[in-house]
Amino acid sequence: MIRDVVVIGSGHNGLVAGCYLARGGLDVEVIERDDVIGGAVSTVERWPGVRVDRGSSLHVMVPHTGIVEDLDLGSCGLDYLDADPWAVSWHGGHALRFTVDIDETCASIAATCGDEDADAYARFVREWSPRVDAMLSAFHRPPTIGALGRAFWPLGRAGASIARDFLQPADSLLDKTFRDERLKSALAWWAAQAGPPPHEPGTAPMLATAVLMHRRALGRPRGGSGMLTVALARRLEQLGGVIRTRDGIVSLRREHDAWSLSTASGEQVTARRVMSACHVATLFELLGDEANRAQLRIGTGMGMVLRVLTDRLPAYSIDVDGAHNGMQLLAPSRHVLRSAYGDFLRGEVPSDPPLLVLTPTATDPSLAPDGRHVVTIWTQWHPRDVSWDDVRERETDRLIGIVERYAPGFAASVIDTFLQTPADLERELGLLNGNVMHLEMTLDAMFALRPLPGWSSYRSPLPGLYLCGASTHPGGGVSGASGRSAAQTLLKDIRRWRR
Repeated sequence: MIRDVVVIGSGHNGLVAGCYLARGGLDVEVIERDDVIGGAVSTVERWPGVRVDRGSSLHVMVPHTGIVEDLDLGSCGLDYLDADPWAVSWHGGHALRFTVDIDETCASIAATCGDEDADAYARFVREWSPRVDAMLSAFHRPPTIGALGRAFWPLGRAGASIARDFLQPADSLLDKTFRDERLKSALAWWAAQAGPPPHEPGTAPMLATAVLMHRRALGRPRGGSGMLTVALARRLEQLGGVIRTRDGIVSLRREHDAWSLSTASGEQVTARRVMSACHVATLFELLGDEANRAQLRIGTGMGMVLRVLTDRLPAYSIDVDGAHNGMQLLAPSRHVLRSAYGDFLRGEVPSDPPLLVLTPTATDPSLAPDGRHVVTIWTQWHPRDVSWDDVRERETDRLIGIVERYAPGFAASVIDTFLQTPADLERELGLLNGNVMHLEMTLDAMFALRPLPGWSSYRSPLPGLYLCGASTHPGGGVSGASGRSAAQTLLKDIRRWRR
């Protein structure tokens, strides 16, 4: 039997691609090495009766793509809970509360930072909104010059000025726009979630994505982040697709007019076309292409996350309405961000890292029994080449201690912990060097340069081999845009071939 398409990997982009390809009339099989589908968008029972996300928890981008509605994932069990306020940041005796409602957000900024910064924030959202619209449009298309031109055409002739604004560091934009360091540090930490520190060129657009938070609340799937991929799998199967788990691809080669794929169990699968949704470095290993693999900007490590089982939610020293609903930003200053990144560059574990805390059980009690909560503590810029097993306990205590500063009594609430170091993220989820974005989200690895020149726009140089996922445009994050665009590209090529 020859499949029309085999998708390598069941991450959310691979499943999105599979759904659109199957809906386009193709015979699709998704092959996954793990026994859990979804990759970094998956949820497992980490402790008895307690469901914990393995990777992402809040979904920022996918609510803005239309994919959920287009594939009618609601009928497949996907139910998004709004996370609003989307962020709260504590600074000494003050707290900043960011909500979908721009007026509420500005009122919080005015109370802490003054009217001037509140007015500046409203102006920032207003001025950057059309630019973010253009950026979203570009994210939803292949990164060709023509497509990018169509995306940014509505901005008019101010191209040079806009390009300059997009290429500036987020810190420069913050310094030009706001006065109060507390507001700057909160927004800088948000901008850093894509990976590059906010002092690097080209990070201003990451900061500008805060505009999206005032259009639609962050989404948290009821039942855990993995419910997105569960819903996608159900839709794929309804469309006639097949999903195989616990039997990953171990080699890939072109034979005549088809692709031959060998699985770990020894089975040979033949397909007319292949859609690679795994890490592009893994794809190059399957192809035996060491030359291209060596050119990738994977980075030397990035993410670390501590999952904590507690008997209560963190009680922050300043009580803020809805503080546990979205992101809890624990970054007292931009100096802390720069210091942590400096430690990382020296190959050291940050001594005082900024934290992003999530408390999913605050809005979704289905994740844990009564009297139990899950607290996720995310931090980044951690080097991969550290003897993590030797420092696991120390780093766990360090992260808990930082939360304790903001929420006295938190340490006493801890029942159990599960630390995912960069090495763990690589072993469990295939996120090489712990980089949740697959490749660096820097200017030399974006748009038509992602993952490499000649391998962008979802087509490989090899006939019938396509790519999607975080290794491709528009990069990491839970959006599904890459999977949809890659599927549309493949279907377009089939229609052209038939003509």
